[in-house]
Amino acid sequence: MYKSYSMELAGRTLTVDVGRVAAQANGAALMHYGDTTVLSTATASKEPREGIDFFPLSVEYEEKMYAVGKIPGGFNKREGKASEHAILTSRVIDRPMRPLFPKDYRNDVTLVNMVMSVDPDCNPEIPAMLGSAIATCISDIPFDGPCATTQVGMIDGEFIINPTLAQKDISDLALTVASTREKVIMIEAGANEIPEDKMIEAIYVAHEVNQDIIRFIDGIVAECGKEKHTYESCAVPEELFAAIKEIVPPEEMEKAVFADEKQVREENIRQVTEKLKEAFADNEEWLAVLGEAVYQYQKKTVRKMILKDHKRPDGREIKQIRPLAAEVDIIPRVHGSAMFTRGQTQICTVTTLAPLADAQRLDGLDEFETSKRYMHHYNFPSYSVGETKPSRGPGRREIGHGALAERALVPVLPSEEEFPYAIRTVSETFESNGSTSQASICASTMSLMAAGVPIKKPVAGISCGLVTGETDDDYIVLTDIQGLEDFFGDMDFKVAGTHDGITAIQMDIKIHGLTRPIVEEAIRRTKEAREYILTEVMEKCIAAPRPEVGPYAPKIIQIQIDPQKIGDVVGQRGKTINTIIERTGVKIDINDDGAVSICGVDAKSMEEARRLIEIIVTDFEAGQIFTGRVVSIKEFGAFVEFAPGKEGMVHISKICRERINRVEDVLTLGDKVKVVCLGKDKMGRMSFSIKDVPKEA
Repeated sequence: MYKSYSMELAGRTLTVDVGRVAAQANGAALMHYGDTTVLSTATASKEPREGIDFFPLSVEYEEKMYAVGKIPGGFNKREGKASEHAILTSRVIDRPMRPLFPKDYRNDVTLVNMVMSVDPDCNPEIPAMLGSAIATCISDIPFDGPCATTQVGMIDGEFIINPTLAQKDISDLALTVASTREKVIMIEAGANEIPEDKMIEAIYVAHEVNQDIIRFIDGIVAECGKEKHTYESCAVPEELFAAIKEIVPPEEMEKAVFADEKQVREENIRQVTEKLKEAFADNEEWLAVLGEAVYQYQKKTVRKMILKDHKRPDGREIKQIRPLAAEVDIIPRVHGSAMFTRGQTQICTVTTLAPLADAQRLDGLDEFETSKRYMHHYNFPSYSVGETKPSRGPGRREIGHGALAERALVPVLPSEEEFPYAIRTVSETFESNGSTSQASICASTMSLMAAGVPIKKPVAGISCGLVTGETDDDYIVLTDIQGLEDFFGDMDFKVAGTHDGITAIQMDIKIHGLTRPIVEEAIRRTKEAREYILTEVMEKCIAAPRPEVGPYAPKIIQIQIDPQKIGDVVGQRGKTINTIIERTGVKIDINDDGAVSICGVDAKSMEEARRLIEIIVTDFEAGQIFTGRVVSIKEFGAFVEFAPGKEGMVHISKICRERINRVEDVLTLGDKVKVVCLGKDKMGRMSFSIKDVPKEA
């Protein structure tokens, strides 16, 4: 039966239609926020997927170009693979919801959000995030919801709830917070050096708004919610755990996981697993879940060591950062390079500079962002964790990590006017044992400075972990988590920033939310660690951006021309500008306001291109001297091209001081000659003289 529910959210009406469409999905909500419309559905398979030891959740955010009245570009004219923005939005929906499904649930679950209409004042991400939660809550899929999500901006120090696209464009903060009834469950932020206290305040402003939304969802579920279906639990039998502990006592497992090096620890666990396989060789049922059982045993051991004994697997103190190292210029001939190492995590970032014409063009639903000049790409090859598998391009994790580092660095980049380059940084993971995304921020900062990019301040990133006990007060926050502490812990709280404030946050958790004291302690810890990394490691490696770009980087000359003269420089069908490019080998970008960027590696060629452009846009006056090329010979004189697309005539009487009968007796096609401008003739053409060029010219 079709029902509609509405609430006021940040000055706009949020409406949820239930039972109107997609009746065969387990749960469906047609979301309206202003004129933005998103269809959110939740479906689950009837049976669990066999042979897996994880919850198979898939989240999709589908951008339909008809939502903004566009036809997709390219030859195919239909939507293709998901854009990076769609992937990042899917991740933001996935991360808060995944921990709320049962840990022993193995049925496939798919959440699909189809953006059907976009109102510029109502960001479609909001109804998609809320729609996923509502569709799942009213479905028969087991889910410990509801959860709600709010975005916060900040303009002139004032918080804006669910900012419009126009407000986002001038906001100093782009914060997304998801909450359950009691706790914050997900944080994602980009910021212009927001102080820690202000960030915490913003997080809990969003948390309060989320409580109003959760009460709204509760009302919908009370009327429309289906009874949750039963499912086949995939939990490891308790009797198997008991048998494992008989063969491998807790002190033996503790010894196996208590190792400085990841490879040593993995070998220890392999030997433990082989020992158990031999012991249970006759029990096929137990062998089928032995891998999961050993994983759970490791997890319980590590958590107990940390929480009760304050012992970390590699022997560090709770606040201690792993050994750090930094160096620049490790790759020859590239425009900039740096390597940052933290324990067994090692990232090399290479910076490439190019003309603004090489900025990435975007074709999406956001009408304000059509291109971006800074691109950060993150790669995670299998060898970095000692595995072997073919490379199939970046997955969602790689795209997410690249976007996080990009978000962290954008606030400190120079403006296009200060530094008219497109910038690409590529972070290559050489070795991984936890928090490679934050190491890539450190490496990228140093690489940019090594490339001569005048960033405003250096940025560093660090991650904190968490292990919780039975109560909200029983927890311990870990500075600089390694892979094992991430896998077996409850939180990965990544924060990047400068000495003066936060530029990016990404928080992932595996439990049902964080209390405010945990959030505050994690942010405080990351600030302490960030200050140490900046002061003691990065700034000692490279203290400031280099004063100029390197020898292999393109150089850029900027000049300003009258916007009315842009057509003269471009020429008919681009003929004039293409001639300059072919003649000099440079790249030329011209903005609508008349700003011209000339990019090349040869200073002489760049100066020639500038000279030609300045000639083209100059209002000619008598007495100006040019160097040109004879392009046409007539009985009455010769035509000289003094700039691409610009010609003037030298009358036969103005070629030599003595009288000549034929132009060909003195000039031939292609001759380079110096001419002086005489003004315009009766036909409006530029009139030149060769014989009147001053001797000193």
